[in-house]
Amino acid sequence: MDKTSKKPKEKKEKEVIMYEKNITPGEKKDISGPMPDAYSPKYVEAAWYAWWEKSGFFKPEFGRTDISNVKNEDKFIIVIPPPNVTGSLHVGHALTSAIEDSITRWHRMKGKMTLWNPGCDHAGIATQVVVEKKIWKEQQKRRHDLGREKFIEEIWKWKEQLVQKSF
Repeated sequence: MDKTSKKPKEKKEKEVIMYEKNITPGEKKDISGPMPDAYSPKYVEAAWYAWWEKSGFFKPEFGRTDISNVKNEDKFIIVIPPPNVTGSLHVGHALTSAIEDSITRWHRMKGKMTLWNPGCDHAGIATQVVVEKKIWKEQQKRRHDLGREKFIEEIWKWKEQLVQKSF
């Protein structure tokens, strides 16, 4: 049998394993029983989020009764750079957020007062530059040639194109 006539292997559907025990929302789930052989998100993640919320794990001051005298070395604060509408979303966006979230949670588990504060692009300069280049490439015009209102319309069109691609 030559290499070109091989039959493709049939893909086996992975069994979805669910967490079957009764869970009271906000209570920690019982993990004392047997675990699935392979990773099963529905099994692993069942009830954890509600438990984290109820336990206060998402609050910067978690585990502290007095937050008035917190020393700088007992704090971990990360301010992420502002998001810009400069191109299509990609896996790097999710990876960066996951890493920042994990680092913040790790510091919280170590007993630090933490805050992960997403940025906000108040000026839109990076977006403006991308749209200016696009207009020059397509129309050989500068933003001043279009005027303020028309240029802002072009920015909104650019944003809508990216949103439609992303979702």
